[in-house]
Amino acid sequence: MSRVLSTEQAKSAIGQVQSIVNGGFTDQISALDAQGKILSDPNIWDGPLASQFRGSTWPETKAALDKAKQELEELRTQLEKISQDIFSAGGGA
Repeated sequence: MSRVLSTEQAKSAIGQVQSIVNGGFTDQISALDAQGKILSDPNIWDGPLASQFRGSTWPETKAALDKAKQELEELRTQLEKISQDIFSAGGGA
């Protein structure tokens, strides 16, 4: 039989990860996206380096941020399910 254990420390850590993902980190990613869109407008910022930013730097960065945001949401969902499963199975400390 497999061991099932979830201490208050684990429950707290899960809550903290979910809080970071829900409240702060994904909001910060969205804020970065908004600023990147502004900097990608040649009517606002232009020149050789701005063009490089628009053409490669920002699209690559945005793709990485979008992927990170998606993976964080998956992590949050997975932690929530694991936590519910463990506590409903009586593994809470």
